[in-house]
Amino acid sequence: MLPIFFNSCNDLIIKWEEMSSDGSCEIDLWPFLQNLTSDIIARAAFGSSYEEGRRIFELLKEQAQLAAQSMMKDYIPGWRFIPTAMHRRMKEINREIKASLKDLINNKEKALEVGETTENDLLCLLLESNHKEIEEHGNSKTIGMSIEEVIEECKLFYFAGQETTSTLLVWTMVILSMHPDWQARAREEVLQVFGKQKPDFLVLSHLKIVTMILNEVLRLYSPVIGLNRNVDEDVKLGNLSLPAGVQVSLPTIMVHHNPELWGDDADNFNPERFSEGVLKATNGRVSFFPFGWGPRVCIGQNFSMLEAKMALSMILQHFTFELSPAYAHAPVSVLTLQPRYGAHVILRKLQV
Repeated sequence: MLPIFFNSCNDLIIKWEEMSSDGSCEIDLWPFLQNLTSDIIARAAFGSSYEEGRRIFELLKEQAQLAAQSMMKDYIPGWRFIPTAMHRRMKEINREIKASLKDLINNKEKALEVGETTENDLLCLLLESNHKEIEEHGNSKTIGMSIEEVIEECKLFYFAGQETTSTLLVWTMVILSMHPDWQARAREEVLQVFGKQKPDFLVLSHLKIVTMILNEVLRLYSPVIGLNRNVDEDVKLGNLSLPAGVQVSLPTIMVHHNPELWGDDADNFNPERFSEGVLKATNGRVSFFPFGWGPRVCIGQNFSMLEAKMALSMILQHFTFELSPAYAHAPVSVLTLQPRYGAHVILRKLQV
């Protein structure tokens, strides 16, 4: 899927270069990076149907914003059943998303059944795997995923594949604007490795300074600030006994900023702490889990990190950037940790 990453990133670079025709321009990074990661996950998830996928993602984005607004209101029992304008719009969006995804899934399944598709997008891979599992069990109706479950997986493609990566990229560029020394070090590494050439898959995964920076940004600005887990059966963790049925909250952002785990500079940007890898930085403790941990760790972790490295490397190849006077630092959690007032920076084209 690396060509997908490259083509979408290249489109963004071209757009920014056109905007910087005089050598520099001031922009809000946030919508551009959201559009970039939406374009990538739409192409990766839906292949040639990505334009339809983008429309679905736009609806999911609106739904997430409405859900966040709803959660911030005082809880009144039964209020969610009152047909307010917000609730009617949420139901309308839900119906449209389901209808669009059902059409998309049915078309993909028909193409798979007659062998007319050679696409290798995430939805095709999911449907092929599902069909094989059903066939292996004698076409039993109790085996495999229902269309409703496939629809929920498609929604997850968006939230896991778009939201997290766009927030990682926006905070990385904001922080590198605040720390030009690290921006220069990252650019030096990228130019030394790739020059002005297209980033290569094998080398991308071995960029040391870029990886250190991304890990430190993930520590300070975790896309998801907390995780909840249900306890299915009685379990003992050290001196702690957890009965079945309770819910455990893992406050990611608090753990990542804990001075007892990270030292007195826990709130400071210091990528050097990851210079010898995550295991050394955490002293072997589970104190860094931006993508979750254990059997439920995010399956798209490598996808997201590779996408972020590609995008950041290409941006560093073409631009320097600094914070605009219009920038206001105000992280806010709207399902993911986002810049409340955008991310205004001044881009300057690198002189060839």
